[in-house]
Amino acid sequence: MAPCSSTEKFELHVPPLEQLCEVLQNGLKENFADAQVSVVDCPDLTQDPFQFPVKGICGKPRITDVGGVPYLIPVARPDKVYNMNSVAKEVELPGAFILGAGATSSKAIGMNAELVPLVLTENEGQQVVNGSYYASINPADGKCLQEKYSDKYKDCDFGLLANLYACEGKPGKVIEVKAKRRIGQDSLVTSMRKTLEKRYSDKHLAMGGTFVIQKGEAKIHIMPREFPACPLHTNEDVDAWLKHFNVRAPLICQTVLVSRDPGLDLRVEHTHCFSHHGEGGHYYIDTTPDTVEYLGYFLPAEFIFRVDRPETTHRVGRE
Repeated sequence: MAPCSSTEKFELHVPPLEQLCEVLQNGLKENFADAQVSVVDCPDLTQDPFQFPVKGICGKPRITDVGGVPYLIPVARPDKVYNMNSVAKEVELPGAFILGAGATSSKAIGMNAELVPLVLTENEGQQVVNGSYYASINPADGKCLQEKYSDKYKDCDFGLLANLYACEGKPGKVIEVKAKRRIGQDSLVTSMRKTLEKRYSDKHLAMGGTFVIQKGEAKIHIMPREFPACPLHTNEDVDAWLKHFNVRAPLICQTVLVSRDPGLDLRVEHTHCFSHHGEGGHYYIDTTPDTVEYLGYFLPAEFIFRVDRPETTHRVGRE
C-alpha cells in the first residue's frame, strides 16, 4: 500500500484512566451481575494465553479504520489490498504493534477469510513479527478452520477492511475489566461502547485492546472462502451468506470501539477472536450468559486515522 493521500486524522477525548474505570464499572453493572474495572499494570502479553509479539498495549495509542464494509458489500473489491507496515506509517507510528479485526487479502492467501491481526511492524533496526491468525471455512467438513498466518505467509497484507489499534507495544498502566454472568442483552464490547456514548455524549472516545472469554461459549461468524456470487443488498442477505458457529472458551479477542462517529463513516465496534484449540472468527456475543467470564485490558486512543474511506457508503453488514 502506497502512502494514502486520503488519510484523515481526528483527535479524541482521553479522560483520566481512573475516571474511565468508574464510568465503565457503573455501565457494565447494568449488563453483568459482577463487574470490576480498575487501573493495573499491563500483564506480560507475550505469556499465555495471549502469546503476543510484544509485552504490552501502551505507548501512543491510536486506532484506525481502513477501507470499509462497502468494499465487501454489495460487491467485493479484491483489488483493495493494504499492508500493516504501511498502515503503521499512515498512523504516524512506524514500528507500531497492531491488533484488531479485519479481512485477509484474497490475493495473498488465495481466499477470503477472517483476519485476527497481531503484528509488530517494521522499523529501522526492527524486523516484522507477524503473530496473526485467520479463520476460514474448512472445505472438508464445513467447520471452522483457524490457522496461524505466519505458518504459510510472510507478508503483512490484508484486504477490504480492518479496524485496528496501534501502539508502541510497551508495558504500562491499562484498564482491566472483569465481568461475569451477563444479565443484559449487550455483549461486553457493546456494553462498554454504549456506556461511553452515554457518559460522554458531547465528546468522541475510542478504545482498543484485548480480552479473554475465560469460561463459556460465544457466537461468531466466518466469511465463506469465495466472495458472494450475487450482490448483497440487505442485512438479511449478509446474514445468509455468512457461516455462524458457537465456539468455546478460552477465546482471546482483539477489539476496537468508538463511542460516536465524528463523521468519518466508521465501524463503531469490531472484534475478532482466536484460540489455542483451533476456533476463531468474528465475535458477536457470549451464548452462555449464566456462566460467562471475561478478563480484558484496554486503553483509550489519542487519535483516529481514517484510511481510504469509501466514496460510496451504506450501513449494511456492520454488526
